Amino acid sequence: MYTTWEELKTECMSCGRCPLGETRHNLVFGKGKEDAEVLFIGEGPGEQEDLRGEPCVGRSGQLLDKYLDAVGLDRNRNVYIANIVKCRPPQNRDPKPEEQDACIVWLREQVRLMKPKIIVCVGRIAAQKLIDENFRVTKQHGEFYEKAGILMMGTFHPAALLRNPNNKPQALEDFLKLRDKIKEICTHTYD
Repeated sequence: MYTTWEELKTECMSCGRCPLGETRHNLVFGKGKEDAEVLFIGEGPGEQEDLRGEPCVGRSGQLLDKYLDAVGLDRNRNVYIANIVKCRPPQNRDPKPEEQDACIVWLREQVRLMKPKIIVCVGRIAAQKLIDENFRVTKQHGEFYEKAGILMMGTFHPAALLRNPNNKPQALEDFLKLRDKIKEICTHTYD
């Protein structure tokens, strides 16, 4: 167990728990407000994230920022963004179950230190790992589930929305539900 974010990040930067670390340019630890009440979790870094060392910075990250902005959220002010795996899988493939299992310890520690009230799982991989292994984003997006005292919601991954823009209105509805839930249970998110 780690006592500070800096200690956790330093240890994570030297991680060699799985082969993904051998091919990365940069470990993508996460970005945002470290005591945020809302935590967004994706599956893993893509090419742009690997090159810059930050989550959600490519085209899909720009789309995520638009959804965040629409409901008064900002990655630098009142949310935190992390991933299931901290290193890019080759060719942006889905992280393998064993890679997720090797890396999940870092995310668990981030959650423990942060103590978020709401976790938003961005995409199928994150929702299946954290909410339910049979989670179906197209059917269950926008629904809240409670696990270990934390509300969790799954929504569409912005990259999937870029491929299938017809789901953008549903994703916006998810963010509006999130905004309402934040107003209901969070105290500092809009500070």
